[in-house]
Amino acid sequence: MMQLLILLRQNFPLLHLLVAALALAIAPAAAPQNWQPLENDGLRDPASPALKLLQQPAAALSTLPPDTAGNRVRWVKALDDGHINPRTNLRAETKVQTYDKDVLLDLNGSMPVVRFPHRVHTLWLDCSNCHDHIFKKQRGATKISMFNILQGEQCGLCHGAVAFPLTECSRCHSTSRKDAKAELAREAAEAAEAAQAADVSLPKAGAK
Repeated sequence: MMQLLILLRQNFPLLHLLVAALALAIAPAAAPQNWQPLENDGLRDPASPALKLLQQPAAALSTLPPDTAGNRVRWVKALDDGHINPRTNLRAETKVQTYDKDVLLDLNGSMPVVRFPHRVHTLWLDCSNCHDHIFKKQRGATKISMFNILQGEQCGLCHGAVAFPLTECSRCHSTSRKDAKAELAREAAEAAEAAQAADVSLPKAGAK
């Protein structure tokens, strides 16, 4: 399948996307906690004596919260529950920032709206990993599309590689359009109220 996708991508990019989307749609969910031993994963020489020095995936991952996709670990839950405590920075002078703000995307499509949670991304990544060379910070400044994502760009740089795969549509497309519109209306009202309060608190020109 991978060789076919590479051939199609090189010669028929649109057909490549259709085949990739079909493969994602029919891909069966992987059973949780069922990792291939290293000697059977097709990536390493099973006869190599160095294989004994490596930890088996089942030994490393079986105690972590299970998932049914990707490498079968819920990594954010593992972090939140304290199962893992990855180092936040290599250099002491590095300033670590997290940002707890959800952003609603794909407001005009036919699928449910995408809820992008900054928090779970900034627990792992620095803001500069994505901004501004992949995504502009301004809302709507970057056109995000499944066409690009399925080609390994934008969200597809990580999802399907080191984050949960693109078969899990509902993990991103998670908010109904009705709820998204109501949430955006509340945010706009709160922003207007805050702006009005700030305007009232500012001293007026000529006031004593």
